[in-house]
Amino acid sequence: MTRDPMGFALSMMNRLAANPLLDRFGLRAPLEKTAYHGTRSGFRALSVAGREFRRMTSWLPTNRLPGRDPAELFDLSLTDAQRMITDLLGRFAREELRTAAATADETGKIPDDIATAATELGLPLYAIPEAFGGVAEHQSPVTSVLIAEQLAWGDMGLATALLAPFSMAQALTRWGTGEQQSRYLPAFCGDQPPVATIAIDEPTPLFDPLTLQTSARKTGTGYTLNGLKNAVVQGESAELLLVAAELDGQPRLFIMEAGTPGLGVKADPTMGLRAAGAARLLLENVEVSADALLGEDDFDYQAFLDCGSLLRCGLAIETDSMRMLTWRAASRLEQGLPAHRETALARLLCNEKAMAAGTNGVQLLGGHGFVKEHPVERWYRDLRSVAALTGGLHA
Repeated sequence: MTRDPMGFALSMMNRLAANPLLDRFGLRAPLEKTAYHGTRSGFRALSVAGREFRRMTSWLPTNRLPGRDPAELFDLSLTDAQRMITDLLGRFAREELRTAAATADETGKIPDDIATAATELGLPLYAIPEAFGGVAEHQSPVTSVLIAEQLAWGDMGLATALLAPFSMAQALTRWGTGEQQSRYLPAFCGDQPPVATIAIDEPTPLFDPLTLQTSARKTGTGYTLNGLKNAVVQGESAELLLVAAELDGQPRLFIMEAGTPGLGVKADPTMGLRAAGAARLLLENVEVSADALLGEDDFDYQAFLDCGSLLRCGLAIETDSMRMLTWRAASRLEQGLPAHRETALARLLCNEKAMAAGTNGVQLLGGHGFVKEHPVERWYRDLRSVAALTGGLHA
């Protein structure tokens, strides 16, 4: 039996009651009221992070979050739980992320205090079923887009970095097998969730995520992967990765852990989204077990890409037209309706508007738009980057 929105809100209040951010942002009272293909030079082994994801001898059955009942009307009103989430994350973004944005852009990583505060927020909980320690009861691309939009008000680079583990948890929840979910999802609900990321993009001109150069070959014990990935969010610090590769002529995703032999990494700073800590991954005869292949027969790579596109649209929302197209596509996904066309339209409009917004901001300020002393210089780089990248996020 599922809980009503108020039951969901009460569950979240119990989990957030000890969160000091509520007092800092003045939200405790309102909340309670709410009831291979390149050179090997420069790569180093992706180090073992010390966390062990043990193979399961017994596990819960595959747990898929149900979709919502298709609505007769296109309803964009938010639930109590969604309003609670946007309130909390909105203040966190404005008061914490925006303050730290310039430093994060300069250093190319998440400041320690921001990482700690983000852990306290427990973003992955919204993606994970209750059986594994989360609070999610339905697949909710709309909630995912709302989370991305609120975080982006603070800084797009930091938002991208913070959404990477959330995105991997989403993918495991939606397509992981029972064994994969039981092995990995509880870790995301702990006090120190793993740094996780998704690697799709490749350093090839006019990159097409449906035509991957990274290859996977089936072996007697599992799979061997070779290839090169770029723009991998938090790639240097990742403990867990979801890597896209072509298997038997079809793109698939493979789960990898830090320390896997043959997996190399080096920094790969981008023009924008520098706070996301982008890295380049080299896969050189990387061997993974048979259970590293994400999902079963229900895996849908195109739907996976569409969900990621919507989350990037959420980062770039500025006008009502962008928001309406993005929410409409997310709403159709949430209702289990075909949404590839709507997602493509949202991505096209948001890409165009993101480019225009960045350019107009620089034009408006003239020479000041090109100096680091003014944040519009960073916003310009971030907006152009979010429009160009393909992978790394999942709603």
